[in-house]
Amino acid sequence: MREFKRTDRVADQLQQELAVLIQREIKDPRLGMVTVSAVKVSRDLGYADVYITLLGENDATRIDENLKVLRHAGGFLRSQIAQRVKLRHVPELRFHYDESVVRGQRLSSLIDEAVADDRRRHGDEEDEDEVR
Repeated sequence: MREFKRTDRVADQLQQELAVLIQREIKDPRLGMVTVSAVKVSRDLGYADVYITLLGENDATRIDENLKVLRHAGGFLRSQIAQRVKLRHVPELRFHYDESVVRGQRLSSLIDEAVADDRRRHGDEEDEDEVR
């Protein structure tokens, strides 16, 4: 069995190229600070799911606006990728918002709150033990 599948290698290459292209080539002022967090390519290389995050923006309307801009620029991005990457067929690009970063931040803050609450409780118990 091979260590790396071809689809994984293509996905990595697409992620790198898209990150550069989105940052440098798309001049739409509605587009915020977009990061390409992951790319998953189908087995037949027919399509690629591109997962993006937005730096400092979690507003649903801004997310939708950025996705709309990227979907509109999909043909341009695909043609640029065709010039830069040697593939017989460049996958169709499908853009999605990656909620895992926001979800991770939320879980991290919940864990921090629980730890702080636990410390307060144990601190109170230790104070009561000292009084006795």
